[in-house]
Amino acid sequence: MTQQPALNFRGAVDLTALARPAAPAAAPGAPPAAGPAGGAGVVVDITEADFDALLQQSLTVPVVVDLWAEWCGPCKQLSPVLEKLAVEYGGRFVLAKVDVDANPRLAQAFQAQSIPMVVALLKGQPVPMFTGAVPEAQARQVIDQLLEVAAQNGVTGTVAVGEPGEEPEAPVEPPLPPLHAAAAEAFEAGDFEAAVRAFTQALNENPADADAKAGLAQARLFSRVAAVPAAVMTGMASAAAADPANVEAGMAVADRDLFGGHVEDAFARLVDLVRVTAGDERATVRTRLLELFEVVGHEDPRVASARVKLANALF
Repeated sequence: MTQQPALNFRGAVDLTALARPAAPAAAPGAPPAAGPAGGAGVVVDITEADFDALLQQSLTVPVVVDLWAEWCGPCKQLSPVLEKLAVEYGGRFVLAKVDVDANPRLAQAFQAQSIPMVVALLKGQPVPMFTGAVPEAQARQVIDQLLEVAAQNGVTGTVAVGEPGEEPEAPVEPPLPPLHAAAAEAFEAGDFEAAVRAFTQALNENPADADAKAGLAQARLFSRVAAVPAAVMTGMASAAAADPANVEAGMAVADRDLFGGHVEDAFARLVDLVRVTAGDERATVRTRLLELFEVVGHEDPRVASARVKLANALF
């Protein structure tokens, strides 16, 4: 069964067991060496020996890790899809293929209980994506989300799309504007309020800064979710279920849904809240929904669908 994506930049698995302090540090942006099966450009085969270089590369280019095995039928369905997308996206991410049978410690580090399993690396942090042989459209959608999160955290480098045997070029990372860079550093440190301040200042200086607007929406979401303890969230969920017009509880649960990757659930909850509220409360819910649209991205089909439902609810 396919798991919903949960693009939490803080990561969910522990890779410290694979650290090798004695190994020489790779140069910033240096690509990992190809594994036994070869590979070049945007698709590489990775072994445990290459993993330090892969983590280093994830500082500048998003890395999508495909955990697979020769005996795994669904893996043989998914891997060609991911390889196609890696080439199609023109080096905006690197696809790192890991044979779990040949690299059991990597499989253990990523907590791979079933395969195929796809995990991203951003600035050395693991980001769960999905498990199972998902359709191309869904894989594309999750990769788009990953690239959005990566851009908001300053990971915007690329690698050359090459043929096997070619030497990949080092990724080129354009410099971030100072306030965007400050926000990215705050995100990495888990200081979401500082990220909010940096993006707010960027928008004050340039109201047309679409990246700052999207970053501010995400920073606010992360800040709100981090401020609500799990026990309080359980109470909010119960309150929202008991009273569909409870604006505070409904918006809190919608935040948690979106943060956990349940995008359509979050949108549906807020659209329903718009239907049962009026006046200032309705305006508050509408504003929150528009902010969550910024987090997901206006080109996402789920946003387009939710916009139609919002219009119907308002009028």
